[in-house]
Amino acid sequence: MVRKITLHTLLWIVALLQLFPLIWLINYSFLKSGDFFGSSILKWPEKLEWSNYINAFTYGSVPKFLWNSAFITTAAILVAAVLSLMLSYAFTRMEWRLRGVTMAFIMLGMIVPIHATLLPNFILFNWLDLLDNPLSLILPYIAFSLPISMLIISGFLVTIPKSIEESAVMDGCSVYGVIFRIILPMTKPALATACIMNFISWWNEFIMANTFLTSEKFKTLPFSIMKFAGQYSSNYGAQFAVMTMIALPTVIIYLMFTEQMSRGITAGAVKG
Repeated sequence: MVRKITLHTLLWIVALLQLFPLIWLINYSFLKSGDFFGSSILKWPEKLEWSNYINAFTYGSVPKFLWNSAFITTAAILVAAVLSLMLSYAFTRMEWRLRGVTMAFIMLGMIVPIHATLLPNFILFNWLDLLDNPLSLILPYIAFSLPISMLIISGFLVTIPKSIEESAVMDGCSVYGVIFRIILPMTKPALATACIMNFISWWNEFIMANTFLTSEKFKTLPFSIMKFAGQYSSNYGAQFAVMTMIALPTVIIYLMFTEQMSRGITAGAVKG
């Protein structure tokens, strides 16, 4: 009994420590900019400053930047999911020369930081006239989503019996029919896991967006924070309000699909 209580206490402490940054972020989003300085870690405001969120929506161009972020992130994760599914099927089900070498080459992308490609991508996109274009973000996001997505989906595919596909082929199903009509519904947990992990990676990415995007038309949500940063002073309340709005979609989606992520990651660990 004592051991159980101790374990639960430790887990609650760890959970609170994990949640503290989010609580701190939301707390500061309701403060006036002048109330930020002091020795207290948390400051509960006497009056909630909803004007921070109003300023974020009006002066911070949150609706427009939110749409841009949603479009770029959704396009990247959906294309990456389809390509990963087809590539995973080709690597796990088809026999062809240099299959192992090719897959290993793609998996090497997991050890390359995406921001290490800033300069070559900038030169390439400048040559292709793709700077200040959503494609300058979508294409790298897709490329760096493929290795981890393939790792998850391939691990899931090896648990599916080949007899199911053989039966479909005998009934006249084509390769693409097998992939999208048979394999796709069965790999939903793995696809959901890959999509959620990629969403978390790209939703609030800023360095590449700041490098490749210049016009207000295509800027993403993190740029709203810069709207309230001045040379001599900053509107910290509005900045924290924007950061809260950036963080909440990620937290909500993660909480909604936690079970799917667990199933997708652990399913490939057992072969059978």
